[in-house]
Amino acid sequence: MNNGTKVWNRFQKHYYSFPAAGLSLDLSRMNFASGTLASLEPQFAKAFAEMTALEKGAVANADEQRMVGHYWLRNPGLAPTPEIKSEIENTLAQIKKFASQVHRGDIKGAKGPFKNLLLIGIGGSALGPQFVANALSTAKDRLRLFTFDNTDPDGIDRVLAQIGDGLGQTLSVVISKSGGTKETRNGMLEARAAYEKAGLNFGQHTVAITSLGSELDKYANGNKWIAKFPMWDWVGGRTSELSAVGLLPAALQGFDIDGLLAGAKACDELTRIPTLRDNPAALLTAMWYYSGNGKGDKNMIILPYKDRLELVSKYLQQLIMESLGKEFDRAGKQVNQGITVLGNKGATDQHSYIQQLREGLSNFFVIFIRVLRDRQHRSMQVEPGVTSGDYLEGFYQGTRRALHENGRESLTITIEEVNARAVGTIIALFERCVGLYASLINVNAYHQPGVEAGKKAASAVIALQLKVAEFLKTKSGQALTAAQIAEQLEVPSETEAVYLICEHLAANDDRGIEKLPGANPALTQFKA
Repeated sequence: MNNGTKVWNRFQKHYYSFPAAGLSLDLSRMNFASGTLASLEPQFAKAFAEMTALEKGAVANADEQRMVGHYWLRNPGLAPTPEIKSEIENTLAQIKKFASQVHRGDIKGAKGPFKNLLLIGIGGSALGPQFVANALSTAKDRLRLFTFDNTDPDGIDRVLAQIGDGLGQTLSVVISKSGGTKETRNGMLEARAAYEKAGLNFGQHTVAITSLGSELDKYANGNKWIAKFPMWDWVGGRTSELSAVGLLPAALQGFDIDGLLAGAKACDELTRIPTLRDNPAALLTAMWYYSGNGKGDKNMIILPYKDRLELVSKYLQQLIMESLGKEFDRAGKQVNQGITVLGNKGATDQHSYIQQLREGLSNFFVIFIRVLRDRQHRSMQVEPGVTSGDYLEGFYQGTRRALHENGRESLTITIEEVNARAVGTIIALFERCVGLYASLINVNAYHQPGVEAGKKAASAVIALQLKVAEFLKTKSGQALTAAQIAEQLEVPSETEAVYLICEHLAANDDRGIEKLPGANPALTQFKA
């Protein structure tokens, strides 16, 4: 049997079509043995049972005693209580009503109907809306999206410069479950200052998405913001795109939010099927588990062959790495689990890191995302009988073949076109994969202790900075090394942090700190 025949036979055996969800999976270029799927069936039986319990309202996040209910968002009838069902349905109705009022101009800014949308959030409160906006945006968008998704002053300035004198027609949406997330809080304060500098009332241009009774909820009430939409403790940030977090920005931009929800619901129905070979999420998860030996030994490279899906890898980085990257399993055993997610888009990256994928370290598997429809209208021919889209398909197939020839593994997800329903399908597919994989490796996919540790460490640095700045003011004109400052503040173990703090303060003229460079950090001095 020649190689071409072997490839074709394996393709037929491991090509799975799921027309109800508008997708297909090709696992034929993954090098798993014939008995691999069968050997995983007992583990998947347990995973399916856990997912069923989760959807019925079991406490899935034991650390916080929380249910995990993002699946209810696209099918409220699954919610474990009538109250939750009503909250989901009422919120969706409120989102549609509010977006309609904004589009009609019933709700508008000081300078006229809203034309811009400034989203202020971080992590899942920004990545999801950004991914969806990039995937679905057209020249006919009702509002143009801008984001503050970091606490970088220069980044904030760049966004404000892009908005220019349009703040009076810019609706701001501040997203924070607790209201205490510092990056979002900082972005809100920067935005408020910009509005006030322009002679505008910030509250009259702003909406909150937050938990009832949170710091942000109280602030929005006290400052008479336009509206508020809920965040629930049973929806995590990285799985919140189909809650108000993602649906409100999408609706305001004029996207088909019913299509998003329908695509996710259809995919959910398929990925509940408790048979590995009939469940697209289970098949995809099985490949993750097989390729990485259940330990994340291989990196996951996401390569969408569509510009509209360029941000899918960034979105999936958070969803997968924050959910699965855990030091301990659910029994408290140290396991250091996770999957590293990388990627950008094809065919662009055939001119960059594909060289290493084919000939360098074999420490990865590729997930191609292939889109069949090139564009919404007829394509011109760049050569007789050939379009630009034909070349994109050719580059996909060529890259896939080149990797396979060198024993490098890949799988392909194919969708018909990029529309709201397909985007909802992709979101739901990977959300289910994360839940199933977490069960296979016995980790809690729904908490993030590492993120919380980073937040606490950052707060400690800010507290130390305040002490350092105040101390230097009391020693005005006296040059001191980081070690001298740390010693006098009685924190000698924080000498490195003191140096870094002083270096940062000295680089910003408005902080009043001067750096006197030495031959090395130990000899460098700082003074107020």
